[in-house]
Amino acid sequence: KEKTVIKSIQEYNATMQDKGYHFGDKIALPSDVTGNAESISISFGDKESNTLTIDPKFFTLGENDVTFNIKMKDGKVINQDATINVFASKPERNLTYEQVAEYPHDPKNFVQGFQLDGNTIYESDGQFDQSRLIKYTLGQTQPIAEAKPSPAPGTQLVEKIFSEGSTIAGDKVFQLDWKNKIGFIYNKANLQQIGQFQYPTEMTEGWGLTYDGKNLIASDGSSNIYFLDVNDPSKVVRKIGVAGSEMAYGQINELEYYKGFIYANVWQQPVVLKIDPATGEVVGRYDFSNYVKLHTKGSDDVLNGIAFKGDNMLVTGKNWPKIYEVKLK
Repeated sequence: KEKTVIKSIQEYNATMQDKGYHFGDKIALPSDVTGNAESISISFGDKESNTLTIDPKFFTLGENDVTFNIKMKDGKVINQDATINVFASKPERNLTYEQVAEYPHDPKNFVQGFQLDGNTIYESDGQFDQSRLIKYTLGQTQPIAEAKPSPAPGTQLVEKIFSEGSTIAGDKVFQLDWKNKIGFIYNKANLQQIGQFQYPTEMTEGWGLTYDGKNLIASDGSSNIYFLDVNDPSKVVRKIGVAGSEMAYGQINELEYYKGFIYANVWQQPVVLKIDPATGEVVGRYDFSNYVKLHTKGSDDVLNGIAFKGDNMLVTGKNWPKIYEVKLK
């Protein structure tokens, strides 16, 4: 019976991975499971629910890693891990734009983080042995300041530094590293490095970073987005999962917060998502395939760079020779 129950619940979970659930849905486990069980609960780390319902008190949009706890009628207990995908109730809108300007971009720059402050671009560039933080005037390509991230003495590295997302918060610039679960803090005025921080344990890697005026907002290449305490970025204030009406969006990468929404690109995809930061719901998508077709020739030179110039969006990519300014409709 135990093997039957385990096999049945695994097959059921596999069929529901793509189909997904919405809030309020019942988890309709097969009769092979319910008929042999005295009780069934779902645990989420330190939380547990005895109702087989997709309740927002326990589930978030996107991927939810859970454990089914099944007490059999003969007293044995089966614990089965599963991933439950919860999707948004409304379909995301296809949003449009028109190009209003273009600017030069140094094609040597492997863009990871990208912000505009006044008329100054702050850009985090990746690659092993080439990682740096630079600032330059929009319309120019020559840096007016540059810094190379330098781990504090005694820092244990699992890999060489590979710069990732960055963001401006007040008079500081925060920058992520890819694999080492550390970030760097710089003086915004001169890019002098003034600090370093550890990632929270929940974040597996460093990908994208932005700031909403209160918290740092980070991605780690999963479907999760983490809100971090700007005064202690090793602390997670809360997190959301990113999902549309038919899928959870994984590999969330570069982030930009603007006027109440998070804008995010999906790695190696030609889209920028517009995300509700309260829930993780994708309310719209911008398709930049026209630019990707011009500049993406392999797996590295992909769309990666979102900033705002007033209400217009700036977009660029890794090793792209152009920055495009588009008016959002």
